[in-house]
Amino acid sequence: MADKQLLHLVFGGQVKDPQSLEFNDLSKVDIVGIYASYAEAEQAWRSVSQANVDDAMTKYVVVHLHKLLQPEE
Repeated sequence: MADKQLLHLVFGGQVKDPQSLEFNDLSKVDIVGIYASYAEAEQAWRSVSQANVDDAMTKYVVVHLHKLLQPEE
């Protein structure tokens, strides 16, 4: 049996406050990609976050799309 595909979205950009997820300009949000596993999404998130480590106002996140698409599971 194949592993179940659990989609994850990685995105981010400039935030108004580093303690929040309120973005300065939604038209400039960086969509890194959609990944079939959390491990792949986490790797992408770590890479893009590390590339922006010197900018406290840039934040990236991983969203569990599979939980939004099928909340009953």
